[in-house]
Amino acid sequence: MKILVTGSAGHLGEALVRSLKSGGDEPVGIDIKESEFTARVGSVTDPVFIKSCMVGVDAVIHAATLHKPHVATHSRQDFIETNVSGTLVLLEEAVSAGVRAFIYTSTTSTFGDAMRPAPGEPAVWVTEELQPLPKNIYGTTKLAAEDLCRLISRNQDLPCIILRTSRVFPEDDDNRGKRETYSADNLKVNELLFRRVDIQDIVTAHRLAIEKAPELGFDCFIISATTPFGREDAVALGADAPSVLARYEPGYAKEYARHGWEMLPTIGRVYDNSHARNTLGWAPAYDFHRAIELLGKGKDYQSPLARQVGAKGYHETTFMDEPYPVE
Repeated sequence: MKILVTGSAGHLGEALVRSLKSGGDEPVGIDIKESEFTARVGSVTDPVFIKSCMVGVDAVIHAATLHKPHVATHSRQDFIETNVSGTLVLLEEAVSAGVRAFIYTSTTSTFGDAMRPAPGEPAVWVTEELQPLPKNIYGTTKLAAEDLCRLISRNQDLPCIILRTSRVFPEDDDNRGKRETYSADNLKVNELLFRRVDIQDIVTAHRLAIEKAPELGFDCFIISATTPFGREDAVALGADAPSVLARYEPGYAKEYARHGWEMLPTIGRVYDNSHARNTLGWAPAYDFHRAIELLGKGKDYQSPLARQVGAKGYHETTFMDEPYPVE
């Protein structure tokens, strides 16, 4: 299958091109930057360029985007042009080319302030039914692009799947307080409980989305590691997360002590991936339980693909307040 992958020089884009190629597909990576995984250099906002890239394409994975780290270094207009206009160009050219599936890589950041409980309140249980409330231009433009996907899918019969991915970046957290309290790996393993996913599992979700798109027509899925928690834990998670976790993963405390790690005192949100597991048949492999098992064997908690791709960063410049400024 010939698959157009946008953003091929990026973190997820590289992972997708690597995996698709090794799986026997024919990925065509495009990006504004040259890279080992970029077949053609150009912008998603250029209709002539995109039309030429669509020739013979069976499916599109649109992973190119301006991210949250770009909020302080790019204008709102830049976000609109790349994340909204670029998505529209791709959708329209995909329709013209008769592609069988269009997969849009979105983000759980679209939920924004809808996921922020007041101190002491229960954790927010995040499903696809939660009404998004973006808190910055990044989330706003990603949500607008989702609406374009829904519109074109409905009106032009383009099979389209939206994947709202949770945190996957390997870079340090943008919150200084968290960076000063937890080591990078400690925080990332903590987040596997409620707001993080391994890049291998994201790639698998994209593959399944391509397969299911013609059957589903249109759908939207949260893509995050499977949480051990249930809705009934929301109140307790908002008050004492370690005690709740101990009931599900009693061996975690010993492993954390060995690494000098700490669990977050409270958890304010939990991403529920049930819809993706039930509808796509997605079975993410790299969850908190597996991380504890791997750490106990002296192994890396990340997938081999995550280690292979590594960190890319988002800017060519270095900022005083690492890893990047935020709005």
